[in-house]
Amino acid sequence: MSTAGQVIKCRAAVAWEAGKPLSIETIEVAPPQKGEVRLKILFNSLCRTDVYWWDAKGQTPLFPRILGHEASGIVESVGKGATHLKPGDHALPIFTGECGECTYCKSEESNLCELLRINTDRGVMLSDGKTRFSKNGQPIYHFVGTSTFSEYTVLHEGCVAKINPAAPLDKVAVVSCGFCTGFGATVNVAKPKPNNTVAVFGLGAVGLAACEGARVSGASRIIGVDLLTNRFEQAKQFGVTDFVNPKDHNKPVQEVIAEMTNGGVDRAIECTGSIQASISAFECTHDGWGTAVLVSVPKKDAEFKTHPMKFMEGRTLKGTFYGHYRPRTDIPGVVEKYLNKELELDKFITHPVPFSEINTAFDLMLKGEGIRCLICMEE
Repeated sequence: MSTAGQVIKCRAAVAWEAGKPLSIETIEVAPPQKGEVRLKILFNSLCRTDVYWWDAKGQTPLFPRILGHEASGIVESVGKGATHLKPGDHALPIFTGECGECTYCKSEESNLCELLRINTDRGVMLSDGKTRFSKNGQPIYHFVGTSTFSEYTVLHEGCVAKINPAAPLDKVAVVSCGFCTGFGATVNVAKPKPNNTVAVFGLGAVGLAACEGARVSGASRIIGVDLLTNRFEQAKQFGVTDFVNPKDHNKPVQEVIAEMTNGGVDRAIECTGSIQASISAFECTHDGWGTAVLVSVPKKDAEFKTHPMKFMEGRTLKGTFYGHYRPRTDIPGVVEKYLNKELELDKFITHPVPFSEINTAFDLMLKGEGIRCLICMEE
């Protein structure tokens, strides 16, 4: 493209300080360096992780910063040594990566990467320790290697999944984080069998994706657990058959679910980040064969406490990251399944929002309204 090798001026939503509304600014985006690509972002969908780090609660604040990580776009240019992408490719930026060379990438049992796994504290590029964003000479920090709340962004090529150009970029943006995180936790890690009972804690976008995974796996009963009762009706679209609000009961929710299911569920997936929900998810599984999968990240000082007998009785506790999907290897296949009508993604997008009104998306998420806001970069 004509902009290759040049600094690009474009709009970006900049977080100047914690918890304050994002500001639409004209910034400069430097060309990609060795092993990097520059993407033109066309669509974003807001994830709670963006809100959490924007608010900087209990975390190391790093500002000014460009947030955003669940998105889709087109490759504008590539740096030296970037070999698996070319200008014009349709792509999804991924907050974790796949270098293809480390021990983790070469293992079939892991989707982690020694070089490119998520690092929320790093605000610069790996190749030279510098940012690619600036305004009037002031550096602006990156976020989880993606920073998609900008019309152009620069990423390590290992954090970009090339996808079929036939895929509508507005629909598949959710694949780059929320959908795969929840759906993969169910189908790749929990692996429910047909007619199993499944409990999902948290009915936000990730939790609903986990429910969707249980639905397509043939679960006979899917129990949604959430503190917001108004989420149940919407959750029915994703296969949820029963709803439990822990606030409606005077006993631990794991006991409620065990009574509902004659001893416990076959599989449980936790998608809230609450350590108590994690414990409840594990303890609501059936002895002998129950498996619980932890998806969301708890607070740094959280402690998981349960009696060892819960394990000795045959229950299994697992954790997963990004649904056990490898960005470059697996994500193109997820998109193909959507194109083949094997997956439903459209129902996850409930609110389209123009980029100039990105703060509206934050307000809707803080109110617990909708599932995913689609932020359209071109207005």
